[in-house]
Amino acid sequence: MSQPSTKPPIARQDPQHTTLHGHTLVDNYGWLRNKESEEVQNYLHAENSYAESVMAPTAELQALLYREMLTHIKETDVSVPTREGAYFYYARTTQGSQYPVYCRKPGTRATFEQAAEQVVLDVEALAKDQSFMSIGGMVISDDGNLVAYSADTTGFRQYTLHVKDLRTGELLTEQVERVGSLVWAADNRTLFYTVEDEEQKRQHQLFRHVLGTPHADDVLVLEEPDERFNLGAGRTRDGVLIIVESGSHTTSEGRFLRADDPTSGLQLIVPRRDNIEYYADHRNGLLYIRANDQGRNFRLVTASLDAPAEWTEQIAHREDVMLEDVSLFEHFAVASERHNGLEHLKVLHFSGTGTATAKQAEIRFPEPAYSVHLSGNREFATDFLRYSYQSLVTPASVFDYNVRTGESVLLKEQEVPGGFDRSLYASERILAKAADGTSIPVSIVYRKDMRVPHHGPLHVYGYGSYGYALPLGFNPNRLSLLDRGFVLAYAHIRGGGDLGKPWHDAGRLAHKRNTFTDFVTVTEHLLAEGYGERGRVAIQGGSAGGLLMGAVTNMRPDLFRAVVSQVPFVDVMNTMLDASLPLTVPEYEEWGNPNEQEAFETMLSYSPYDNLREAAYPAMLVKTSLHDSQVMYWEPAKYVAKMRTLHTGEHPVLLHTNMTAGHGGASGRYDYLKEIAFDYAFLLRELGVAPSVLE
Repeated sequence: MSQPSTKPPIARQDPQHTTLHGHTLVDNYGWLRNKESEEVQNYLHAENSYAESVMAPTAELQALLYREMLTHIKETDVSVPTREGAYFYYARTTQGSQYPVYCRKPGTRATFEQAAEQVVLDVEALAKDQSFMSIGGMVISDDGNLVAYSADTTGFRQYTLHVKDLRTGELLTEQVERVGSLVWAADNRTLFYTVEDEEQKRQHQLFRHVLGTPHADDVLVLEEPDERFNLGAGRTRDGVLIIVESGSHTTSEGRFLRADDPTSGLQLIVPRRDNIEYYADHRNGLLYIRANDQGRNFRLVTASLDAPAEWTEQIAHREDVMLEDVSLFEHFAVASERHNGLEHLKVLHFSGTGTATAKQAEIRFPEPAYSVHLSGNREFATDFLRYSYQSLVTPASVFDYNVRTGESVLLKEQEVPGGFDRSLYASERILAKAADGTSIPVSIVYRKDMRVPHHGPLHVYGYGSYGYALPLGFNPNRLSLLDRGFVLAYAHIRGGGDLGKPWHDAGRLAHKRNTFTDFVTVTEHLLAEGYGERGRVAIQGGSAGGLLMGAVTNMRPDLFRAVVSQVPFVDVMNTMLDASLPLTVPEYEEWGNPNEQEAFETMLSYSPYDNLREAAYPAMLVKTSLHDSQVMYWEPAKYVAKMRTLHTGEHPVLLHTNMTAGHGGASGRYDYLKEIAFDYAFLLRELGVAPSVLE
């Protein structure tokens, strides 16, 4: 920790004025953008010192929480092996190691235990002498001899390409900066990769590289000039095609080429049209395309490779069902759908013609709130479907589903050491009604023997942006809150994707305020229904969820007792008016373009930084990272500096900056646990919860 300080630092004010559409924005803290400035560095360290000083009395509690969470993690563990080609691939962790080791074994299931292990990628070794380590992509060549991977050592999400020869363990000379997608062609020597624009950090170029040739000789295959769009590339499960997608938040366009003919030109499927998305896959000579051209929730069509723009419908659009994905196999497909906010897996057996989906079977799940997704299905010719299931009370579980018999077999459930008894916990799904009559789903989990109506701490989490559905997975760290009497609630507010594309549309652009009012509605409803005690409400969100935290805190500072805001997007106006920043132009489709007056006024009405006012704010823990490439560190730093000048209450306002990480915080699993222990200690202290835990 830094040298502790008992007084919050005071940031100097240096007004900068921006006038647009008849409004003048005053930014007193724009100087904090100078990352290399000694003054800025000193200020961030001073804020850390103050936060650590305020939290110093909780040092023993933080240590207790850390040890407690550690007891619920199986530190030495192995994932379920997944077949790909001649090998079974898996990851293992070892007690004391921050990062996993990715490995493989040759042979069959019967010989797996006796087979010799080969290390594909030792992330713990790669992280040696690094303060941060994150693996971006990792793909194996068809013959199994090479692995191409990308690594970020700063947290800025800037990845470097490497290629390793798995026969010798040696790194090849290939090295490319700022890469994204990685795709092998079928010849085991041609590698496609995308690179990002240096300024805007969008993947804008696709290159073709042949192993052993100079990087300067790499061929530019495609360049995306539109600043709203990112390029991405991947290979179909059958190995036949390489699909290249160019997509914005609301529009996409696809191209393809044969993986066995990597020098052939890309073929366009259909030209992009604003607000129309489509995503292609391949099976048996046909493109299977998921598209929202006839409805926001997508339909499924097929097309031939020779006439990719001529579509034949296979699954029609449905107003109440979001078709989130379709995964293709040799004899069947799996439709991942979302209905009433919950995920469903539907297995579709191909008819003799291969174009229809005659026989169907649905994999059913019993709990009121859960998450399920396909996992590790790398083989095209198989009768088994692997999926991962978890809920707020059920640990992550890996199943193999036999598509012929309809039976699911549990392969592994995440072990939760330390005496976890799921029968002690309950989860619910309720609805809160917004002022306009819209029903907002809420997922809840609590410990049954500790819940007393209208009493105890309530923790509400939200996100509500980009059409992302709020995941409802199991997290053993949560036990430290549940076992101290917390009710944890997850608000599926508009702006997310929990009820399909229309749910997203209802909480973006001109409708963005619905996201914030929904969250307030959910909190008030939970209190009215006795899920917590008024005056003991904590809320939490990160990134765009940090925007949510800032907006609702401005709207209703009286409603919340404590706020944890992680890497929050709070300086909406200054960021969205600066087109040179990463992500700004693509984000116009989510928030609006402030150069247009109507969008400017809408955004200004909720921007947390611009709407701070004199008020008694809740206790605030605002967290950021110096190397964040998505929400720059200066947004939360400016926000806290301004809030301190307007805060009329006595609750602490803390800013903590991770000086060696990026958007996701610490990369090592033990370091990350310490960050969570810090957050939980803050919540327990501010909500008056006893440090001891119920046995």
